[in-house]
Amino acid sequence: MPTGTSPSTCRLVRAGQDFVGKQGLTYSPAISAESVGARALHMQLVTIPPGGKAKAHKHASHETAIYALRGTSCMWYGENLEQHMQINPGDFLYIPADMPHLPYNPSAAESCVALISRTDPNEQESVVLLPHLDDKH
Repeated sequence: MPTGTSPSTCRLVRAGQDFVGKQGLTYSPAISAESVGARALHMQLVTIPPGGKAKAHKHASHETAIYALRGTSCMWYGENLEQHMQINPGDFLYIPADMPHLPYNPSAAESCVALISRTDPNEQESVVLLPHLDDKH
């Protein structure tokens, strides 16, 4: 289906080919402008390997909702990544648009897997890397 067109019917979608995003994490894409013609959202799985960490980033003008499926992850967030939280399996996480954040996996043995939904149907287009924050933590 061409990007930018409206879906004409319900669609069953299986996860697409894994890819490494600008943030440095592995994603399994599913619902997006590219896969179903979504106009205002995307949904995918993210995996953070043991000891893995993303690059500091934000999503310009787009909100994010995350549901933690497996593994305990942590995240630094705030204008200077001064705030910290732990996300456990079964937790829901909301990240407002333009919020700098840096998720990571503190485990040396277990991957973290989460379901991500964002108001950006093209997912990677809104990613803004913040290299000046990468060395904060």
